[in-house]
Amino acid sequence: MHSSLSAPTQWAQLEFALAPLGDRRRTARLVNIASHLAANPGGTLPAAFPAWPELKAAYRFFSQPRIGPEQILAPHHQRTLSACQEPGEFLLIEDTSDLDYTAHPATEGLGRIGDGRGRGLRLHTTLAVRVQAWDLEQQPEGLIVGLLNQQCTCPRPAPADETRAQRLARPRQSQRWASVFDTTGGPPAGSQWIYIADREADFYEPLRHCARHGVDFIIRSYQDRRLAEGSEHLENTLARAPVLGQLTLSLRARPGQSARKARVQVRAVTVTLSGPWRPGGRQSDFTVQAVEVSEVAAPEGSEPLHWRLLTSLPCQSWAQVQRIIGRYAARWLIEEYHKALKSGAGVEHSQMEQAYRLESLVAVLAVVAVRLLQSKLLAVARPDEAVSAEAIGPEALVLLAARYGKPTGGWTHRTLLVALARLGGFPARRHDGLPGWQTIWRGWHRLLWMSQGLETLQRRGKSCG
Repeated sequence: MHSSLSAPTQWAQLEFALAPLGDRRRTARLVNIASHLAANPGGTLPAAFPAWPELKAAYRFFSQPRIGPEQILAPHHQRTLSACQEPGEFLLIEDTSDLDYTAHPATEGLGRIGDGRGRGLRLHTTLAVRVQAWDLEQQPEGLIVGLLNQQCTCPRPAPADETRAQRLARPRQSQRWASVFDTTGGPPAGSQWIYIADREADFYEPLRHCARHGVDFIIRSYQDRRLAEGSEHLENTLARAPVLGQLTLSLRARPGQSARKARVQVRAVTVTLSGPWRPGGRQSDFTVQAVEVSEVAAPEGSEPLHWRLLTSLPCQSWAQVQRIIGRYAARWLIEEYHKALKSGAGVEHSQMEQAYRLESLVAVLAVVAVRLLQSKLLAVARPDEAVSAEAIGPEALVLLAARYGKPTGGWTHRTLLVALARLGGFPARRHDGLPGWQTIWRGWHRLLWMSQGLETLQRRGKSCG
């Protein structure tokens, strides 16, 4: 049974019961808070706790400065790490996203985000995905394992009077990328970890972290790096490489651009890049495979797709190159996670008055968002797999069957997801795709309330009998 489909109390017990909070009563309170937030995704404590005594207890929990994100997330991180040490291939996708609380002026201690005028928190996340299979187009089919690491910070601007020596001595933004492996170590024998990141991670440090711990990587290049020998650069070297082949990629919708298919041509070459200068001296050169993916005849008004990928994976065959591109294309999963966190779990809706309290709440909602994303992806990766009454709750399936009828082939991940979304307002017409976060979790919220009401009526009926 997948934990994403279990009842909120069971799920919260699994994710938070081992949190090292120093007192079993605090841990029990955390489990209770998490189960309420999972049952009422929306990001605010008043919506999750309609009864004042429990709401007051929740506020008191988040007001304890000794309890922070590290303690709250510790059991989830450990469970994710243990799963990633099993035999198999795991994509470790890393990205940064800002949580915007500019509209909450009463909240103290927030950092500066965006162009410096916004106020909020910065979330740096490593999402672990297990590759289950490969389709005929060499695209991976994966299931969410969990968060291997997550750091929540309040970004501060550099002091205006900072000297060069101070600037060189303070921690660099580049140091956070792939630094998770300094804590987790590398994969054991039989397990392959592949680190995936966008252009923000195009620094020397992530490559060094991965190489040190035996982790493969695929990082989108941002800089036109100089080759170690001669005066050539990466861009010109790739442009002269022969075209290995063409393939079609599905591009997701972006602000101002609708989803579409892109026909791309692919080049690949092995290069040794010049090591950069860092305080203390010039770093050693490094050899990578470089893969260029460039769109052919992009539609008018659309930005052509163009990726330059640096990787440690072999590129001897066309199938190997296709899989490198397919793995990088799976980076959209962390973008989907951020949508689940913001639109599904409502992480930006809270109006707590201190940033450190928000950080602890974000830690709970971060795991709630994993639960939401797992549930949605199961409908894609395993649409026809049966869902048992024990997994979702017999009352819930009775209510859905009474409302929409029981599916001909029984309840599966896909039919369950669509039924939940219909409760949230999803029309479920034949040409509609999968529902979005808001309709899924509006429906889930309503179903949980209906299930609780049915359970209460059944208990009263038994006591009156």
